Amino acid sequence: MHDNEQPTDAELVHRLLETQFPEWAALPVERVRSAGTDNAIYRLGDDLVARLPRIDWAVGQAEKESAWLPRLAPHLPLAIPTVLALGEPGEGYPWRWSVHRWLQGETATPDRIADERDAATALGSFVSALQAVDTTGAPGPSARNFGRGAPLRTRERETRTAIAQLDGMVDTVRVSAAWEAALAEPEWPGAPVWIHGDLQSGNLLARDGRLSAVIDFGCLGAGDPATDVMAAWLYLSAGARDAFREALPVDDATWARGRGWALSVSLVALPYYTTTNPVLAGIARRAIDEVLADQSGSQPSR
Repeated sequence: MHDNEQPTDAELVHRLLETQFPEWAALPVERVRSAGTDNAIYRLGDDLVARLPRIDWAVGQAEKESAWLPRLAPHLPLAIPTVLALGEPGEGYPWRWSVHRWLQGETATPDRIADERDAATALGSFVSALQAVDTTGAPGPSARNFGRGAPLRTRERETRTAIAQLDGMVDTVRVSAAWEAALAEPEWPGAPVWIHGDLQSGNLLARDGRLSAVIDFGCLGAGDPATDVMAAWLYLSAGARDAFREALPVDDATWARGRGWALSVSLVALPYYTTTNPVLAGIARRAIDEVLADQSGSQPSR
């Protein structure tokens, strides 16, 4: 998926467990196939999962999740990961890695959600609760969380580059106009709030047709709340977007910046993942359609 990706396999995980966590070394190890981009995921028996960074930009996520998720979890209405242990480099693998408790559920794709408006309300309530948690000591936007939470204008160069790369694949005139409209909105004037940073279907779980958990907090940090508002276009359709907004009261400028975040993230992802990760490329294409339809007041084609 990436240049210079660190190879991993089940045998490596088994060796790491034997040398560092022998209490789990007898568990069967099975790779979990997913569209995730930062970590290779291995299920350990029925109840555990190992996460190994697959690329250098994901290094440090395990430590961040270990430090902050236990503090956030008591305040949130949906389940989030529980980090049980941090592993050290070893057996030829160069980075720290982690063992989490396995969260039951399936990727919360639309076909697994019984009522999208119910899911929109649940997700909006989650974001609202996350934003209300005290941010003292929280990490701010940086390269380590891909700038999530930074002012939208900081994405100008990479967004314009992506638009140029997508000439012939998207309506570059319309996406440029939508991007410029988002940039024209006022920046967030308030204090930083907690953000997940990547609320799309691959990081959401469903059980029995309802949203049940939020996973993968690699982009976690504190900054502009518009960053998580982008879930309204990355994950939801027009018919459920108002339910999300009702559960997460935001001002018009933040809502518009959230639309800009969804557009920018999707434009940057699409050329990068078109051939290497068709699931993420599909999410990006859909979100671009949703943003453009929302901007024009029409319904996206399906």
